[in-house]
This record gives sequence, C-alpha cells and structure tokens, in this order.
Amino acid sequence: MVDLSIEVVCVAKGREVHQKLKVSDGTTLGEAINQSGIIEQFPDFDIVKARKGIFGTLRSESWLLKDLDRVEIYQPLIFDPREARRRRAAKQG
Repeated sequence: MVDLSIEVVCVAKGREVHQKLKVSDGTTLGEAINQSGIIEQFPDFDIVKARKGIFGTLRSESWLLKDLDRVEIYQPLIFDPREARRRRAAKQG
C-alpha cells in the first residue's frame, strides 16, 4: 500500500490550522479530515456541514485523495461577495 502526503487546512473563527498527514492510497477526503484531528480543534465550528474542497475546487467527502493534495475546509461566507461589491460601489458614489 502506498502512502500519500497530504495537508488538511481549516480557517475559521479567526484561527488557521494546517495538518500534514501521511494517509494510505484510497483514503477519502472525509477520512483525511477525521484523521487530521481538526474537528476537535474547532468544537464551535460545524465541520461536518462545512463545504470542503481540494485546492479551491469543491469536492465531496467521498473524493479519493492523491499525493500532495491540499484538503480545505471552508467557513461559510458572512454575506454574498456580490452584495459587498454593491455596498462598496454605493459608498463611492
């Protein structure tokens, strides 16, 4: 069985955590998150419901990882980025 080197990253609640792991070939995104221990580091952030991806592309928890993948856990947006642009434009007149 081949070991894969991956990284699991979560930025939430003003904190940023990076965990480098060695996982077995055939490990899914969800399994890697569980193995990383990140869930315990963010007890007030519902990682199970959070969106997840690999290098900025949304993926399901059943996604099979490849060597050097970066698993990312995304916090929900505070508000729509389009709305933020509208508000900035309105302030500028």
